[in-house]
Amino acid sequence: MVNKVTLIGNLGADPEARTAGSGTVVANLRLATSRRAKDRDGNWNDETEWHSVVCFGKTAEAVQKYCQKGKQLYVEGRLQTRKWQDKEGRDRWSTEVVAHEVKFLGGREGGAEGGSTRTRPVSRQQPQQQQGGGYRGGSADPNDIQF
Repeated sequence: MVNKVTLIGNLGADPEARTAGSGTVVANLRLATSRRAKDRDGNWNDETEWHSVVCFGKTAEAVQKYCQKGKQLYVEGRLQTRKWQDKEGRDRWSTEVVAHEVKFLGGREGGAEGGSTRTRPVSRQQPQQQQGGGYRGGSADPNDIQF
């Protein structure tokens, strides 16, 4: 069985980060992906889909530090559905992408990289040097996090 999601999109809001009881940083992202399609009359329309993305540890710290609304990201991960209760005690479900790799696409706005198309990968692996620069950060296992 395969549970793999790959997205390239733009942040719809600044990342929301918090520290879990275990001390691990958790960041929640709202990522917009778009596709252009023709309607019945032959007119082009943009269709936007919104995705909830969660990342942990060093990945979450990097996203919180370097990403803002509008930033383009490459996200790779898996789908996960969680059950929770709202304020009235009703059962609710949320489906989100649990990111195991996030790449920052393009340069940082107003930063030293300017309009560069360089990518900075961040994943759950231990820190190591990569070809082409960039870095990979480590993080705790997301299954250890209590929601």
